[in-house]
Amino acid sequence: MIQFDKRLVSKKELKSVCGIPYTPQHIGRLEAAGKFPKRVNLGPGRVAWVSERIAERDTSSHETSF
Repeated sequence: MIQFDKRLVSKKELKSVCGIPYTPQHIGRLEAAGKFPKRVNLGPGRVAWVSERIAERDTSSHETSF
């Protein structure tokens, strides 16, 4: 399991740091469906995600309910 500290992760870092291979368009669709953490707007044309929330999403998506 990858350990994340609380920090902001840019679009570029999603793949290199977090191992998330999705395109920006697919991430947008996942956000809209509630299946990916919501982005944080940093300014015009600049967004990021909180790495801790990405880790929470990964943990909860691997759990199965019966």
